[in-house]
Amino acid sequence: MALNQEIKKKTIAVNTRLLMPGKLDGIGWFTFETLKRITRDHPQTHFIFLFDRKYSKEVIFHDNITPKILWPPARHPILWCFWFQCRVHGYLKRTAPDLFLSTDGFLPLRSKIPAVTVIHDINFEHRPGDLPWLVRNFYRYFFPRYARKANRIVTVSEYSRRDIINNYEVPEDKVDLAYNGANERYHPITGERAEEVRDYYTAGAPYFVFVGSLHPRKNITNLLKAFQLFREENRDNFKLIIVGEKFFLTKSMEEQLNRMKNKKDVIFTGRLTPDELNDLLGAAWAMTFVPFFEGFGIPVLEAMKCDIPVIASKVTSLPEIAGDAAIYADPHSPGSIRDAMMRMVREEGLRRSLIEKGKEKRKQYSWDHTAEMVWNSIQQVMENDA
Repeated sequence: MALNQEIKKKTIAVNTRLLMPGKLDGIGWFTFETLKRITRDHPQTHFIFLFDRKYSKEVIFHDNITPKILWPPARHPILWCFWFQCRVHGYLKRTAPDLFLSTDGFLPLRSKIPAVTVIHDINFEHRPGDLPWLVRNFYRYFFPRYARKANRIVTVSEYSRRDIINNYEVPEDKVDLAYNGANERYHPITGERAEEVRDYYTAGAPYFVFVGSLHPRKNITNLLKAFQLFREENRDNFKLIIVGEKFFLTKSMEEQLNRMKNKKDVIFTGRLTPDELNDLLGAAWAMTFVPFFEGFGIPVLEAMKCDIPVIASKVTSLPEIAGDAAIYADPHSPGSIRDAMMRMVREEGLRRSLIEKGKEKRKQYSWDHTAEMVWNSIQQVMENDA
């Protein structure tokens, strides 16, 4: 009991540079949801949130958090290196917290402070061409070093866990599993509300939906090809709605869109708020989430929480995460994706069956459990260092 009391009084510095409300992506949501719970559940622990720019008071969740800005903003590989290896390293050396937690994998390599890092996946080792030259070379140089430097590593699927162990040759018992959750506000919507949403976005037409950042790994080009093939076979006025911001290397996607006969039936919304996305998901015919590589796939879980069925890639982590609550397609084959879309329209009872299976599958994932697993990793390091 005395040991537990000692642990609760310790100081944890946290890399929170991606904690920017209104701009949260998968890692950002992981950071937001887990830290909100960890800081709430451990009020006697002092947390120092390290930002690289002005922060929102919204993310200073509780009074046991002290925010600290370390300039300059780090949104480029050269500045990533400077921020972590100089600014964060220097701050940790001066203040000597008991542990450093990084939710995006990055670590100050010269620091002597015990560290827990979250490496969500190592897609850049398998698909380096999906990233700009400097970014991919930064990741491939530093992430093996981060993995070796960390006292413990947390990751978000068993697929990613095995991938990290095998590629970086770290001890198996050093890598912990903490599945992602989904925003608690996602829920099914009423039939009347679904009609209103379809009227707003598609003039009442049914639609498939994709959610995610727009870059090559998300496979938007093949999804567009598949949708064109689908429309050639299916005369119903289906639309395809793509939700997310452009990141980089989107030329192939744009060229494919311009070649499409039905490009007017493809709707890009940009980034949406969680409430807007909840409505859009809840009114969809199905989600089409067919990336080439995925460490977890939070949009799949968001779809399940909104009671819509899922078409997913049959590769990497997605079969593990979705189980029997999705139908699967080969992300490299537009024809395979088209076939899955056709099944979702033509096979009577398939949608209802997948929705029911999704209701069961989604029970396996919650941010409360994620936060608990991350804290367990933190506690192991602090107990060993005591």
